[in-house]
Amino acid sequence: MTIDAPAPTGYRFRQLTAEDRRAVTHVDSWAFPSPSDPDEAEKGPSPLTWERAVGVEADGEKAPGSELAAMHASYPFAHFPVPGGTLPTAGLTWVGVHPQHRRRGLATAMIDLHLARCRERGEPLSALFAAEYPIYGRFGYGKAADDARLTIPRGARLRDVPGAAEHTVRIEHIDRDRHGALVDTVHRAAGESPGGLGVNRPGWATRESPELQAAWWHDPTAFRGGQESRRVVVVERDGEPRAYALLRRKLDWTHSGTDGTVNVLEAVALDAAASRALWGVLLDLDLMTETKPFILAPDDPLLSLLENPRAAGQRRVDNVWVRLVDVPTALAGRQYAARIDTTLAVADARLTDNAGVWRLRAEPFGAATCERSDVPPSDADLALDVRELGAAYLGGTSLAGLAAAGRVDELTPGALAAASTAFGWPVAPLCSWVF
Repeated sequence: MTIDAPAPTGYRFRQLTAEDRRAVTHVDSWAFPSPSDPDEAEKGPSPLTWERAVGVEADGEKAPGSELAAMHASYPFAHFPVPGGTLPTAGLTWVGVHPQHRRRGLATAMIDLHLARCRERGEPLSALFAAEYPIYGRFGYGKAADDARLTIPRGARLRDVPGAAEHTVRIEHIDRDRHGALVDTVHRAAGESPGGLGVNRPGWATRESPELQAAWWHDPTAFRGGQESRRVVVVERDGEPRAYALLRRKLDWTHSGTDGTVNVLEAVALDAAASRALWGVLLDLDLMTETKPFILAPDDPLLSLLENPRAAGQRRVDNVWVRLVDVPTALAGRQYAARIDTTLAVADARLTDNAGVWRLRAEPFGAATCERSDVPPSDADLALDVRELGAAYLGGTSLAGLAAAGRVDELTPGALAAASTAFGWPVAPLCSWVF
């Protein structure tokens, strides 16, 4: 089915279906080179919700089954966590252009179509992980979260936590029938109130669709990169799951002995004691030299439990990016950490309905309202682009920090400090898996 939306000259959009699986796999392999054979990828379940997947074809080529010039898709997050709540969000993904068709405006046309479809579906936010950092800012996405990456030497000492020794630990081959409900339950609970703080972790998306679930649990040998099949560490207290970690080990033999790596794909704990019990195991597995957690929140308990965090070689990596598709709905759909009554002059070159002055009002951790104001932009309290609004939206990027970089203008003295405090959040935003 051809989509009635403007595409660059010589191209057309087409709604994709499951019958396009081969074409999708092959354009993805062109856009994102991989040592894995595309034919292998077709044997497993696709994570795509097909009605949200769109291809681009060159004029004159056969439609069904032909090689695509480009494609994009989105995951349906009906309950994407924002500060103090959830909002329907489109998880933009699989954005790729065949190298033969690059630099012809296909990516721009696809993003414009994606944003239009978000509005049609009533999704006030779009979120993504950026394959290349410079690309998405020009489309109004702001880097809304960072994660921490570590390389921890085996046997790294951890600080004691009362109650950690009262947990039991199981280390097993992972199996969806046995561990699926456990992983989903603990993961969801950790996002709703990390550490029992009573506030949620923004950005903590769950794998909501059945397609995402099926693909996530699939573990083909071809995509393991020479590592073992996935294993799971389960931490329980009085029979109740309190933490888990998904991992793969890789063992190399050198002239001096073994050199092994524990790659932790996802680690989730409900409190400090469970976290201490979990990492006490992960950091001291036999034959291993180092442990590499893939994604950790900047405020993850492990960073405070390590007695020598310097030895872990911590680095920060951009995590989830956010784009406000409907500014008033998005701003009214989250909570704020302090009272706020401010006017924001927002610029948005792509979605002009978002542009203008908006009055945002909220009490601390209460309901918010956002309405268009007739105040002239020059008389607003703050002026910023929708990109910076997206960066600050989840509470992990300071408006004051953006202003220091010249990305936000304070037009009313004192407004910046007040807004920065209100937009902040007690828990750092994070998505624990890459979509």
